Order: sequence, then structure tokens, then C-alpha cells
Amino acid sequence: MREYVRNKKATHDFSILETLEAGIVLAGFEVKAVRRGSAKLEGARVVVRGKEAWLVGAAIHRYQAANTPANYDPERPRKLLLNKRELERLADAERTKGLTAIPLSLYDKYGHVKAAVAIARGKKKADKREDIRRRVMERDAERAFKRSVRF
Repeated sequence: MREYVRNKKATHDFSILETLEAGIVLAGFEVKAVRRGSAKLEGARVVVRGKEAWLVGAAIHRYQAANTPANYDPERPRKLLLNKRELERLADAERTKGLTAIPLSLYDKYGHVKAAVAIARGKKKADKREDIRRRVMERDAERAFKRSVRF
């Protein structure tokens, strides 16, 4: 499983409650662009419309300018492939106040591009600061442990 693109701000801005795996409908040149790593998930979200889930706000840039259609929109909504139960879970999360669905990454699984989608709750500034403090303390403890183990 090779990860092509990761939403780095997702874990900073949101508390991840649950993750799902979704297929994504892409054109051939978009698959090549994703595999090259020229996609952006920052600011993207997942929206449920009717009985379909859509990835909105993600940008997949042109693979080769000469071989893409002239009217190509890099930020067009892309359909996500989920089963009925997963769609219902996303729709419930969307209806619940404070919860949202966000993409975490695009990766390869058995030759197909998949999207990791998370149901998440937005963090407040104090929560973000607490996470940073916790990471710094863990890093310092790890450094101290490494120093004490050396001869």
C-alpha cells in the first residue's frame, strides 16, 4: 500500500473519531497525476448528496497539459464509492452538529486509488496547543531515554 497524498493539516485541525476506506472515481489522466503526487487535500471535505458521497475541494492538477481536456477543472467534485452502511454513517455524521467528514489521504490498494475518509470533530485552539505540548513532552522523554541508554 503506497500513500500518494496526505492531508497533513487534518490531524492538527480535527480529532479523528472514525476512518473509512472509499474508492474514488477518477479519469485516467487524474490517476496518473495522483500517482505522481500532484494532488492537494488541504481544505477538502466529503459531502453526502442524496445517496452519493462527493469529495469537494480537493485539487488534482494536470498530469500533462497537452493531454488533458481544455475545460478540465482541477477542483471538480469527485464521486466516492462507499457501501450503503458507510454512506449512512457519513450522512449521520454530517447531520450531527460539530462533526464533519474529511479526506485523510489518497493511496494505492491492489492497483486502485483509494481515499481514506474520516469522521472528525474540529479542535479548538486550546486542544491544538495541548497536542503540541504533549508531542514536545514525548519527544523530550524519548531524547532523555536515548541519552540514558548510551554508555
